[in-house]
Amino acid sequence: MARFAGKTIVVTGSGKQKGLGQGILRAFADEGANCVVSDVAIDAEAEEVAEELRSRGAKVLAVACDVSEVGQCRALVAAAVAEFGGVDVFVNNAGIGFKMKPLLEVDTAEEWDKVIAVNLSGAFYGTQAAARAMVERGKGGRIINIASQAAKSGFPHLPAYVSSKHGMVGLTRASAVELGAHGITVNAVCPNHVTTGLGAKQNEYFSRLLGFETVEDYLANMSAKNPMGRPGLPSDTAAACLWLASEDAFYVTGEALNVSGGEEMH
Repeated sequence: MARFAGKTIVVTGSGKQKGLGQGILRAFADEGANCVVSDVAIDAEAEEVAEELRSRGAKVLAVACDVSEVGQCRALVAAAVAEFGGVDVFVNNAGIGFKMKPLLEVDTAEEWDKVIAVNLSGAFYGTQAAARAMVERGKGGRIINIASQAAKSGFPHLPAYVSSKHGMVGLTRASAVELGAHGITVNAVCPNHVTTGLGAKQNEYFSRLLGFETVEDYLANMSAKNPMGRPGLPSDTAAACLWLASEDAFYVTGEALNVSGGEEMH
């Protein structure tokens, strides 16, 4: 029997093809879960993500949500509850990582505030809305925050992103302490570099910054430094989420799990 048959998962920032969010939903759809696709807009690409999940046999709801707006996060959870009767797994995946600039050149309002609003405040709003619904339902639940290798290490030209992801780990731990009594676990997943649409922009930027002739040379160098010989894949993050959402991981909470091929050991 599918592990998540009859369960409902909501993933923010999941309306992009070849993105982490789509990969996570695909893994849960294959395990029988109802899937809620959510992104800042439900455009043609998001609809294609939803259709692909339906082709896998999942029941799917698509809901537009700007996670930097608390009311929209609450509406997202309310829509999932109305459609499927509750939320069992909520994944804070929406994020901004493409605003890359030296610290001394960052514009506060545009390049700091927006990243913090989406990556950190959005994760708080999503966590709070999902937890309230889970507590009211009384069946526990799983909240998973997609952090980053940048949640534990510093990287140049990403001051807001690095700060937001470090903050997400703090949010994870604080939430876990309060929500455990309700049978709700809260954990973070910290992938290393994953070449999604967002990752491709980072590849282009950092290959130029570090003096590589091509993006391919940059990726080859990145792979050579990883003990497992390659960057991360969306399926690596999805597999970690499947485990954290399972009954096997019930006693695991407040953790920030590296999914990085051991890259941080170098």
